[in-house]
This record gives sequence, C-alpha cells and structure tokens, in this order.
Amino acid sequence: MAAPETRHPPSANARADLVERSTLANLIFSSRWLQLPLYLGLIVAQGVYVILFVKELWHLIHGATSLGEQQIMLIVLGLIDVVMISNLLVMVIVGGYETFVSRLNLEGHPDQPEWLSHVNASVLKVKLAMAIIGISSIHLLKTFIEAGAIGAPNSKVTADGVMWQTIIHMAFIVSAIGIAWTDRLMNSSIRKE
Repeated sequence: MAAPETRHPPSANARADLVERSTLANLIFSSRWLQLPLYLGLIVAQGVYVILFVKELWHLIHGATSLGEQQIMLIVLGLIDVVMISNLLVMVIVGGYETFVSRLNLEGHPDQPEWLSHVNASVLKVKLAMAIIGISSIHLLKTFIEAGAIGAPNSKVTADGVMWQTIIHMAFIVSAIGIAWTDRLMNSSIRKE
C-alpha cells in the first residue's frame, strides 16, 4: 500500500508568482471595459442618423407635390439607407457589447432581439457582412437610377464610378460568402469533435 501523498504549502515565491499572474489576468480581463466609450460613441452616431433621417423625411414631405418620381425614389432609398445603417449600428452596439464586454441580462425581456440569444463573434460577423451588402445594394441602386444622367452637365455619376461601385459591391458579396463558408466549416468541425 502506497503512502498517502503529503502536500506542502506553496513557498513564498510560488504564492507571489500566483498573485502576480492573477493580477495580470484580472487586468487583461478588465481591459474589455475600454470598449465602453466606443459603444457609447456609436450610440451618439446613431442619434446623428436619427437627425439625418428626420431631415430627409422632412425634405420628402415638404417636396411631395413638387418633386418628380425619380427624386422621390432617391429620397426614399436614402431613408432606407439610413435605417439599414442604423440597424447595423444596433447590431454592433448590442451584439458587440454582449459578446466582448458584459452580459446585458435581457433573458425574458419582451423586447429582447431574437438574434441576441445566440450571438457570438462568428454570428455577428456574418450578420454585419449581410448588413453591409444590403447598404451597398441601396447605394448601387441609387447609382443605377442616377446612371441615366451619365454625360449630362452637372452629373455626379460617371461610367467608371458605376463600374467601380459594382466591383466593390461584388467584393462585399464574395467576402460575405467567404465569411459564411468559413463559419460553416468551423461549426461543422466543432460538431464532429
């Protein structure tokens, strides 16, 4: 029969090393709170977008009888663009804070977004990529509507501009597909393990 192993209390050097590692770990973990001003700044930016939305909506209402169909369509697309950017901001603020800073403890809250219950860095990346594609689509649609004026005096749209905007939009789509595919591969390998 083997003799029971006796444990000796840690030496003073070992205790000091343990305290030092614990302090460093706590400092590193607490550094996540440095992101709080960033999220608060995004909330202020969202307030600016609300002001922009109201300004554009007022322009639409005020000019409803004098604006042409194309001008009204461009203003409405601008409003949709502001809403989509605002949605993107909400995803980044709420999802980022919940994922990287601290829990929001919204379980059971009637207004809790459905996607928040299963958000993680991977899901957030895919959702952000899809939102960026949506915003890019609105900008591209506005450009296509204005493309009829290419070559006209005072036209802001050029053929090269349309081409580059389309290429950039396609790059966003390819990037989003790549992110989603990588995420799917990682999740399937985790499930197999």
